[in-house]
Amino acid sequence: MHRYILMALLLLVQYTQGAAAYDTVYVTSFGARANSRADAVNAVKAALEACRQKENPLLYFPAGRYDFWPQHAEEKVYYESNTSDINPKYNAIMIEGFKKLVIEGAGAELVYHGRIQPFTIERSSHVTLRNFSIDWDYPLTAQASVLDTNASYIDIRIDTAQYPYTIVNGQLQFAAEGWSGKITGVMEYEKGTHLIAYRTGDDPSALGPGWRGYKATVMDNGVVRLLYPFKRKPSPGNILVLRHNARDHAMIFVTHSDHIDMENVTGYHCAGLGILSQYTEELSFKNISIIPNTKKDRYFSGHDDGLHFSNCRGNIRIDSCRFGGLMDDPINVHGTYVRIIAKPAKNRLLCRFMEPMSVGMEWAEAGDDITFIDHHSLATTGKAKVTAFRKINTTDFELTLSGEIPAHVNEKDGLENMSWTPAVTVRHSVFESCRARGLLVTTPKKVIIENNSFASSGSAILIAGDVNSWYESGAVTDLLIKGNTFLAPCNTSDYQFTEAVISIYPEIPVMNDNTPLYHKNIRIEGNRFHVFDYPILFAQSVNGLQFTGNDLIRSYDYQPYHTRKAAFYLSGCRNVRIEKNKVAADLPGKNVEFKFMEKKEIQCQEELVF
Repeated sequence: MHRYILMALLLLVQYTQGAAAYDTVYVTSFGARANSRADAVNAVKAALEACRQKENPLLYFPAGRYDFWPQHAEEKVYYESNTSDINPKYNAIMIEGFKKLVIEGAGAELVYHGRIQPFTIERSSHVTLRNFSIDWDYPLTAQASVLDTNASYIDIRIDTAQYPYTIVNGQLQFAAEGWSGKITGVMEYEKGTHLIAYRTGDDPSALGPGWRGYKATVMDNGVVRLLYPFKRKPSPGNILVLRHNARDHAMIFVTHSDHIDMENVTGYHCAGLGILSQYTEELSFKNISIIPNTKKDRYFSGHDDGLHFSNCRGNIRIDSCRFGGLMDDPINVHGTYVRIIAKPAKNRLLCRFMEPMSVGMEWAEAGDDITFIDHHSLATTGKAKVTAFRKINTTDFELTLSGEIPAHVNEKDGLENMSWTPAVTVRHSVFESCRARGLLVTTPKKVIIENNSFASSGSAILIAGDVNSWYESGAVTDLLIKGNTFLAPCNTSDYQFTEAVISIYPEIPVMNDNTPLYHKNIRIEGNRFHVFDYPILFAQSVNGLQFTGNDLIRSYDYQPYHTRKAAFYLSGCRNVRIEKNKVAADLPGKNVEFKFMEKKEIQCQEELVF
């Protein structure tokens, strides 16, 4: 609280000194009342309309708590990437068609109720959000502390004030403020450390296979017995995070906009992606935290990813951010592959969104450059330019191209939109324990990942790409991973793609000695790895891979468990250098394994053996 008061005083001095810089509009002038629990939706809506009349508008929230309810929120259909198609969305703070706007929170606490999207930014330019937090009174995720376990049951305690529940057909069902949901996933966090418990990163690891067959019975107020011969028992005292709702909205959704800046924003919770940006260019994030609200003793934050970027372009800059307690990846940057369904004319393609959580988007516009992708090898087989995009329904659309479709392009092949690919810089950020990985990035533009700290339960960094399952593009061409610290909790759970601490894993269905290379020019240099297990680097289909000048330090915090017993595993790579690394004498493995390539493709220091 003292920090927020100091912030408000500093901001007051700043505005007094530079009053001419902004045309300030106060939400309290339009009926918003701090610390009242009254619905602020209409007041903020009116204040935003007043901002439209200003040359340099700044919307100001005096410090305090402001509540937002869905009853008066603007209803609108949005197709949000990697989000369930549950429409309409209920948009609490709607920023649409602005050419310039600053929203200053001055430490305000924005508290939301029910199924609602806190911020939506659409077709706007030069928008800044800063100095506020976002949370829910009744979060759409629950947690429980483990009291006791034995062969036939687990006893848990639930804080009924935060996580009200009933028993329906013998199972827990959480319900509040117009929503309800049964448990769909369980994560176990260590009580003291807030780390995902060792080897429990995803269903069914926390409770073992078949756990959904449990029966619940109330033992006391807030104490519930889960009856089932669970194959795995959580440790008494630890915390179970109970996922029970769909990812139907983002905390902050940005679409078809440019020059969006966010600073000093804390997101304690949302039921979907944290900050989702799609078809937007020039984004900056400074001191963004998506973390559990420890004042409420929570171990979870967002239901899914922290910062998610789909089909953006220009520069994405992420600096001094912090992520913890997420149920998916802290940062994910990708494009969207689509599948060719038919070729109705020499210059027209019928295309389809294949991933159910990425439907309905305006995938291209006239003038965009696209490439053809062979769905077997992921090789780029040609280029084209779009002259028209016609939406047919939420899954299908038609593209008209400026020239004829190459004869070798077939149905089931993929398309990538190269005009919507960003350059990415991630610096000085902290990736604490989350359900999945740390940072995912697939983009052909320049990427710098520098001076960060990783403690993810899965792979710290995943470089993927596929045109057959998640349909997330595209191939990396210039990636630097430098000066980072990879702590022992990295890769303590065998979740998806957890092949190593750094996993370069494009999903290529057909791999052999002649498979075209997918990624290129990846440099991993000057990092510190605290290694408890064998796999440090897994790399598939990379041309030009350097692992140099890194410090490999042995950790005894956990027992090795991984099925891979090589520090470096290479598949179908070329021009590999593993040199000048400082290797601990007691490292679990000092070896390199490879396939679909020849040994001469690897320059390797003497300490490592093949």
